[in-house]
Amino acid sequence: MATVLAIETSCDETAVAIVNNREVYSSIVASQILVHSQYGGVVPEVASRQHLETINEAIAQALEQAKLNWQQIDGIAATCAPGLVGALLVGLTAAKTLAMLHNKPFLGVHHLEGHIYATYLSEPTLDPPFLSLLVSGGHTSLIYVKDCGNYETLGETRDDAAGEAFDKVARLLNLGYPGGPVIDQLAQTGNPRAFALPEGKVSLAGGGYHPYDSSFSGLKTAVLRLVQQLEKDGKQIPVPDLAASFQETVARSLTKRAIACAVDHGLNTIAVGGGVAANSSLRSTLQAAATQHNLRVLFPPLKYCTDNAAMIACAASHHLSLGHTSLLTLGVESRLPLTQVMKLYGRE
Repeated sequence: MATVLAIETSCDETAVAIVNNREVYSSIVASQILVHSQYGGVVPEVASRQHLETINEAIAQALEQAKLNWQQIDGIAATCAPGLVGALLVGLTAAKTLAMLHNKPFLGVHHLEGHIYATYLSEPTLDPPFLSLLVSGGHTSLIYVKDCGNYETLGETRDDAAGEAFDKVARLLNLGYPGGPVIDQLAQTGNPRAFALPEGKVSLAGGGYHPYDSSFSGLKTAVLRLVQQLEKDGKQIPVPDLAASFQETVARSLTKRAIACAVDHGLNTIAVGGGVAANSSLRSTLQAAATQHNLRVLFPPLKYCTDNAAMIACAASHHLSLGHTSLLTLGVESRLPLTQVMKLYGRE
């Protein structure tokens, strides 16, 4: 398999990694959380500037950590979609420049495909077909993974992504940014059954509900109204109980849909990816339900749940081994369906 250096700058982490097949030689992640926390969320222009200031050092560190030189690198990759356009351009431009300078193949990688490959980094036996549950700040999807570059979306969120809901609820509770880790921490001391919060359901035109699609905007609104009512009544807001109840509702909703989707499509493995894959309630709830249905559920190590370049390099290494490369004229896209991933390699 190919040894690939990959760059990930789709949002607020400047990441560079070198991977051969599923073996990580180096992984550097420079987080911008402290920079953006003062704004309560990611500011795109600030993110782009931070990438520019950090990327050269991250590349140098990745090579040094891997103890490799450019002659030992088979290809160079970068996330090109989806994400913040300015941020993506920084990583893509750097990767193209390095590819031309060192005469290496260039690959543009889909960010969500990277999250699918995050589980490959710790699971040598994982191979398609399987179901991927992608849960992050911008995406919540159930993906039928048929092969490298061959994906079918079976379910998705109709409004807020799961991670986005965590951030918004954290803001309502004055917990700061990012919301996922702090809500998870507070929930450890709260009662997950203190408040009955609604699971979002997506109605079908002919009646009934979509079995795999999610909705989290109603849940977020329910928390808002609960907080407003408590404040109106002059009561103290039980933040740990609210955090635990909200988190348990999200975990239950995602688990119910993932299990049903896997069973209905005859898939015995569920691989979870994205930042919300680090959530303790989702991990325990989904694992317990999977055991009851004789399904295997796989979570990446915590360091590969959030954005990183190792997952991007792993996906690129597989594509390059199959002869897939991208043109140097490839641009960035803020939105690109995962089902169109082969478009990045000139194959529809």
